Amino acid sequence: VQLQASGGGLVQAGGSLRLSCTASDSLDYYAIGWFRQAPGKEREGVACISSSGGSQYYAESVKGRSTISRDDAKNTINLQMNNLKSEDTAVYYCAALRTGAPVSGWFFNSPVGIDYWGEGTLVTVSS
Repeated sequence: VQLQASGGGLVQAGGSLRLSCTASDSLDYYAIGWFRQAPGKEREGVACISSSGGSQYYAESVKGRSTISRDDAKNTINLQMNNLKSEDTAVYYCAALRTGAPVSGWFFNSPVGIDYWGEGTLVTVSS
């Protein structure tokens, strides 16, 4: 499975972006997450969604400002980000992990268990 992230760009603080992760094959059995890495910082988890779509989990830094959703008919996972802040500036990556389990913080602690990573998309928030 190949993952392609898109939707990044330059946006002013307070603005919105929708990131998309499109797969080359079905993601029906995969939990999907978004991670980001800012310059000089470690990669961190942002949001994730279970294979069924029934559970989602968000990092505290984006909770209340972001919504993750999946459209399995289109093999696509979206991350809507609102009220963007300068600290959201980073390269965003999507990742797939084959599991039927509900997601929570454990997903962000499992980078070594990730089955597929997508190439990143850059989000730059200007203040």
